Amino acid sequence: MTRSKLASTNSQDPDEYRKVAVVTGAASGIGKACALRFADAGLRVAISDIRPDALGAVAAEISERNSDSLSIATDVSQASDCERLAQEVLSAWGRIDMLVANAGVQIGGSLLDAAERDWDRILAVNLKGVAYSCKAVIPAMVEQGSGSIVIMSSVNALVGSASMAIYNMSKAGVLALMRSLATEFGPRGIRVNAVCPGNTLTGFHIEKMARKGVSVDQIREMTRGYGLLGRIAEPEEIANAVYFLAGDQASFVTGQALVVDGGFSVTGRAG
Repeated sequence: MTRSKLASTNSQDPDEYRKVAVVTGAASGIGKACALRFADAGLRVAISDIRPDALGAVAAEISERNSDSLSIATDVSQASDCERLAQEVLSAWGRIDMLVANAGVQIGGSLLDAAERDWDRILAVNLKGVAYSCKAVIPAMVEQGSGSIVIMSSVNALVGSASMAIYNMSKAGVLALMRSLATEFGPRGIRVNAVCPGNTLTGFHIEKMARKGVSVDQIREMTRGYGLLGRIAEPEEIANAVYFLAGDQASFVTGQALVVDGGFSVTGRAG
C-alpha cells in the first residue's frame, strides 16, 4: 500500500469527515477518470489495480488536485485481495462511502472459438471480481448505515454485439448482481447502481490500435457517426455519470442502470 497524504485545506470539511471512495481498475481508462473526478470533488480516493506500478502516476495526479490517495495492488479475482483492499482503506481512513467496481477484462471472439481459459478469466474478473469487491465493502457500509456502489457494466449488456459473447454475458450478469444488492441492502442505507458505457476512447483501445499503426486521430475518424452524437465517449464523460450516481445528488436512485452511450442503444448505429 502506498499512501499520499495531504492536510485538509477546507476548515469546514475536517479531514476525519471527508468521504472515502474506492475505485478498482483505477490505473487507466474509465477507472482513472473516476478516481480523478472524485479527487476533484475533494474526496479521499483509494485506487487499486492489478498493475501497482501504474498507480503511481494516478496518485501523483490526485495529489496535484490537493486530495489524498491510497494505492493498493489488488487482483479482484481473488476474494482475499478484495478483503485486504477494504481492510487497508478502513485502517487508514476508518470508513468507505463509495465503491466503483470498475476492474474488468475484455476478450473478444466468437463463442465457437472461446477457450476454457477465456471463460475462466472473464468470469473471474468481470463477474466474481465485482461480487468480491462489493462483498468486501458492504459490511463497513452497513455499520455506517450508508454507502453507495456503482458497478461498471456495458451497453453490450443491453444490445446485441457479435463476437463478444462471453464479455457481454459477464456485463449482463453484473446488472443482475446490482439489482440483487440494491434490493437486499437498500433498507440498510446502501444504494447500488450501474453505468453502461458505450464505445469509449480509453488507453486500452489506444494501445491496441497503436500496435496496428492506427493513431488516436484515426480512431476518432473511424468512429465518427457513432450513436446519435456522432462520436465515441471520453473516459471523463463516463466518470461524470459515475460521480453522479455515487454521490448525494442521486440520493433517491438505486437499482438502476444508467446508459451512457451517446444514443447508440437507441439506434444501434455504430458509425
